[in-house]
Amino acid sequence: MTRPFPFDKTLEVGRACLCLHAQRAARVLARRFDEVFRPLDLTNGQFSLLMALNRRQAPTVGELAPFLAMDRTTLTALIKPLERRGLLEVAADAHDRRKRRVRLTASGHALLKRAYPLWCEAHAALEQEFCDAATLRALLQQVVNRTQTREETAR
Repeated sequence: MTRPFPFDKTLEVGRACLCLHAQRAARVLARRFDEVFRPLDLTNGQFSLLMALNRRQAPTVGELAPFLAMDRTTLTALIKPLERRGLLEVAADAHDRRKRRVRLTASGHALLKRAYPLWCEAHAALEQEFCDAATLRALLQQVVNRTQTREETAR
């Protein structure tokens, strides 16, 4: 008869697992910002994408994916509903037709103008809840940087 996996190991993972703690925190924050953006029919992920597109030159999908820590397929799935809403446009790169560039439309810029004050208010409230939000941000950025460095080295 097979013995069940020890429950104390489950408790150990629950207490120690950095991935689990990061996922739980990310989900809590995501729900909080989803609620903030709900009146605009926008999710926190969509807001982040629209913000990432607010630059002088339209980025390629390949440039956006690592910035948002997404694979291209997931990013494409995030782009499509925003494109259907007319908030962004996807077009072939003028110099390399294989690459697709993504840019905000006038409607996308207008939505960002409405969303940004909501983000500011919610983010300020969140920062007030943490005694050292800057340190938390720096630690999270270290995780991203080290992971991206490892992935680039493995290629």
